[in-house]
Amino acid sequence: MLNGIGVVVILVCVFGSFLMSGGNIMVILHALPHEMLAIAGAAIGAFVFGNSGGTVKKTLAGFKRVFDGPHWTEGDYRDLLALLFTLLSTFRKGGATAIEQHVEAPDTSAIFSQYPRLLADPPLIDFICDYLRMMTVNFEDPHQMAEAMERDIERHHDEELLPQHAIQIMADGLPALGIVAAVLGVIKTMSSIDQPTDILGAMIGGALVGTFLGVLLSYCFVGPIASKLHQIVDADCKPYSIVKTAIVAYTQRLPIQVAIELARRMTPSTYAPTFTELEIALDEAKDRLNAQTV
Repeated sequence: MLNGIGVVVILVCVFGSFLMSGGNIMVILHALPHEMLAIAGAAIGAFVFGNSGGTVKKTLAGFKRVFDGPHWTEGDYRDLLALLFTLLSTFRKGGATAIEQHVEAPDTSAIFSQYPRLLADPPLIDFICDYLRMMTVNFEDPHQMAEAMERDIERHHDEELLPQHAIQIMADGLPALGIVAAVLGVIKTMSSIDQPTDILGAMIGGALVGTFLGVLLSYCFVGPIASKLHQIVDADCKPYSIVKTAIVAYTQRLPIQVAIELARRMTPSTYAPTFTELEIALDEAKDRLNAQTV
């Protein structure tokens, strides 16, 4: 919804101000097809030429993420905290034997299956399972665990940001591509220097449309898309820090509920459950855990 509002505001204000000042919109409309072909075609070609196939595919998916918005909701964060509580409680009660069946096959796990939306995020589930699995082989030094998890989070974050970097580079290059299109228009105009003034004026105006489009696309469309994708990637990587906080706190021998409370404090304030809401979610998780062990 906000995306559509933003686009409408841009177009209305930019072209509305042009018309209000007495501009001839037909000059822009006449030049638009071939100027857009030159600018957009060169930008897309340079993008494909300058990136790997994997980055190109992830960038196409990134455009979809921009319009879909952040993947995580308030309920997802609450479910993640409840899942971590259940897993760590199971580990503390039954040790490596009790947790192994869940981390080896999360798709068929009675614990993970209670949170289908979390299961739909395989990288996060793998991250949780990998470090719980490492704890089963006595890798419990809190400092080593925190360092290893931080490196994994940084690697994942950098990989997720590759499409954003590619889009930002495209945005940075669009004004220059607009100048290229404008120069081509000037070359065309100079080859018709013997034409009447009104024709030359229209041709020069059409050439300048290239510069206008390059700047408009860069700062009003492609640049904001890159910026919003960066925000979405940052938001979707927050759960990894929550998992890290809970597991590292557990390896420091803190009570499980304290570890989960520390993890709750890492949740973005917009989506963080209150202390009471978390207590209710953890009580429900305890009941389910007790029902499984009976």
